[in-house]
Amino acid sequence: MRLRFFGVSLLVGVAVLGVDLFEFMPYRIMAIMENTILMAVPMFIFMGIVLQKTGLAERLLESSAKLFGGIAGGVAVSTIIVGALLAASTGVVGASVVAMGVISLPVMLKNNYHQPTAAGVICASGTLGQIIPPSIILIILGDVMGVPVGDLFRAAMLPGLMLVGFYTLYIIILGKIKPEFMPPIEVTESKRELMLQALKDIVPPLVLILIVLGSIFAGIATPTESSAIGAVGAIILSIFYGSFTFPKMHEVSKETVKVTSMVFAVLIGATAFSMVFSYSGSEYLIEDFFMDLPGGKWTFIALSMLAILVLGFFIDFIEIAFLVVPILLPVAIALDINLVWFAILISMNLQTSFLTPPFGFSLFYLKGVAPKWMKTTTIYKGVIPFIAMQILVLLLVVLFPEYLIIA
Repeated sequence: MRLRFFGVSLLVGVAVLGVDLFEFMPYRIMAIMENTILMAVPMFIFMGIVLQKTGLAERLLESSAKLFGGIAGGVAVSTIIVGALLAASTGVVGASVVAMGVISLPVMLKNNYHQPTAAGVICASGTLGQIIPPSIILIILGDVMGVPVGDLFRAAMLPGLMLVGFYTLYIIILGKIKPEFMPPIEVTESKRELMLQALKDIVPPLVLILIVLGSIFAGIATPTESSAIGAVGAIILSIFYGSFTFPKMHEVSKETVKVTSMVFAVLIGATAFSMVFSYSGSEYLIEDFFMDLPGGKWTFIALSMLAILVLGFFIDFIEIAFLVVPILLPVAIALDINLVWFAILISMNLQTSFLTPPFGFSLFYLKGVAPKWMKTTTIYKGVIPFIAMQILVLLLVVLFPEYLIIA
């Protein structure tokens, strides 16, 4: 897929504009390599993978599950909370869904949880990394749209927390109405033991997250600088918990290189695509098309959100950010749309596309680690209420940007 974008761009560019056009490609690639904003991507990925590979995410889930396990839906609530914490420590949705699928799903199934609900909670919680800072997609959108990443992080906090609140409220209400769907688990430890264990397992990662995000929001550090703090902090936490080993760090480093290489391979292919698209005059055709439509910016918002949602069924969110957003950006500027608001809408839309059947990526991430007897249709059923909640929050952000976007 990544090579295909570059290949199509090369063929069309040579056929329409001539081979001389690609003399500019080395300069564009060099600009990518020198981009300090994009330096945050590998470091935040490293931070998240350290928490996953060294077992810190597992400790978070186990302690939270025991802390809330005594109530109906307690394990599901703990999964949502840990999903939010993992989202705030890594922007990699796949890693979060897989981690919680491996750890939380067996616990919920063992305790006779309603299978669709268990699957839906894990998929939805895992996708919180798309909107809760330091989201990788927000860093990419900030670079593509020319918007300060710190502004996007601040703007995304309230919508992200609203999603966490809606998910948790839904589980609590469902637990009251249908307690047989989510029975409490048996907890043998005393409350004092549970609190002490929770403090040990939850507070240090939470402090790291607050330092990383707090330094950005307070203006003390740029997102790139804070990503370095997060990467080093994750290593320190692994040492603190006694899970640091050099073989594990070697594995983490290789995984980080793989994910980062994928991101930048897409970026180079998208750069060739956007160059051909721009020099061929296609962006003016797109701009004229949208500007001539009735309804002004609201028609543009509706059509662009629908297009991104549909494309999210088939291609990766990174590819959409690098290929589709640059096409929509000139129109958004011409219509005087707040780019921070527009970026948050795109990010939330891409989050929804992770859950929408039949091609939502989170559904397949979970299916890959779920028991073989769990049907794909079971996972589809489970995510429907969470898709509805995501669309509700997206509509609220559309209708009340002055209250929900803080930048």
